[in-house]
Amino acid sequence: MKTIILAAGEGSRMYSKLPKVLHKIAGKTLLEHVYNTSSQLKNNHIIVIYGHGGQQVKTQLSTFKINWMEQVQQLGTGHAVQQAKAEINDDDTVLILYGDVPLLKKSTIQKLLTNVNAKTLALLTVVLENPIGYGRIIRDSEFKVIKIVEQKDATVSELQINEANTGILAVEGKHLKNWLSQLSNNNSQQEYYLTDIIEMAVADGLQIKTSQPETVDEVLGVNNRQQLSYLERIYQLEQASILMNAGITLRDPARIDIRGEFSNLGQDIVIDINVIFEGKNSLGDNVIIGANTLIKDSVIEADVEILANCIIENAIVGKGSRVGPFARLRPQAELADNVHIGNFVEIKKSTIAAGSKINHLSYIGDSIIGSCVNIGAGTITCNYDGVNKFQTIIKDGAFIGSNSQLVAPVTIGKNATIGAGSAITKNAVANKLTLTRAKQITLDGWQRPIKKNH
Repeated sequence: MKTIILAAGEGSRMYSKLPKVLHKIAGKTLLEHVYNTSSQLKNNHIIVIYGHGGQQVKTQLSTFKINWMEQVQQLGTGHAVQQAKAEINDDDTVLILYGDVPLLKKSTIQKLLTNVNAKTLALLTVVLENPIGYGRIIRDSEFKVIKIVEQKDATVSELQINEANTGILAVEGKHLKNWLSQLSNNNSQQEYYLTDIIEMAVADGLQIKTSQPETVDEVLGVNNRQQLSYLERIYQLEQASILMNAGITLRDPARIDIRGEFSNLGQDIVIDINVIFEGKNSLGDNVIIGANTLIKDSVIEADVEILANCIIENAIVGKGSRVGPFARLRPQAELADNVHIGNFVEIKKSTIAAGSKINHLSYIGDSIIGSCVNIGAGTITCNYDGVNKFQTIIKDGAFIGSNSQLVAPVTIGKNATIGAGSAITKNAVANKLTLTRAKQITLDGWQRPIKKNH
């Protein structure tokens, strides 16, 4: 099995410095979508024909198993496939795909491949209400495909045909190599059309066997920003449908973005509007996620409630915990069970044990916090001296008064209390009150300044 993915086009209508195939749907490049689908086929060797922005394309997909072939001059689809001719063996089944057609399904490809044998060429066609821009499928009186005519070369009557060529086909290697060597650029565009091999196949006595995708959207390509946006929404609606079929409640399926995957999905999950998932996430049973929340590469365990407008990245939220609204969990934030993180609280590279609460306007970084700790509003751990970072340890049962600064490295003992407004620079003793506070004074005879009239 050899899959040739054509990805050399410039995409001038994107008006971008990026090659067209590097534009993204759901956080993945168009080419990556095509690669991921084709890589699911057994014993498949993937060849990518690249051209415009070639090094960018290769760098972006450098971790994938691809045989790269450069098309220095873009002289048509037939010319693009010719670049891989030396890689094609006679007994290969060769599949032609396109790097800007991202939503093609594996099942559609498999159905196409069942039509390939020594006496056939398998062609994917699609019936369109308005096939402007597409090559037309020409059939004879017995409904057999005899050729494809590009729109710019079509007659008036041929333009009335609404069965269109997707460009996606599969055929045995020995036939393809023979036809590639016969291609001509004798047409209005002076390009080497891959579609010309259809007439060659018919002339050689092969049958053109056609199949169609489940939906038209599968074979739509991206040529401009409008088409990119349209396919993004199609993809996201498909992902929303998958979630709902798995038993998840979406308040509005049109307002959710899945830019990754789920390693686990529990039961009775409720997701409000404008929630974005990136990377790989896990959601336990009975999770509730509020509106306008971003969750990336995180584990959200059962019975957790994430209130609106939170950002959770590379974090773990334990069972029964409550986060938000307007909270931020940065990488390596780990919450145990029944932890409360409130509004405008930021947690970074810290572990928080069961039952602890940080409910208001606080920053906790590089810290180890024990169980049943209560941290008052406006508390910060001063973990960075401008060069190095240091750790704060707060042991079980401690109470940190509001507006306190804990200057790391520092340890707050078990069941210790820190008085509100303190700047703690030394370890606080267990079971005792520690505070730092200037003496309060009142000045007699002081008058508030009065603004002078001009």
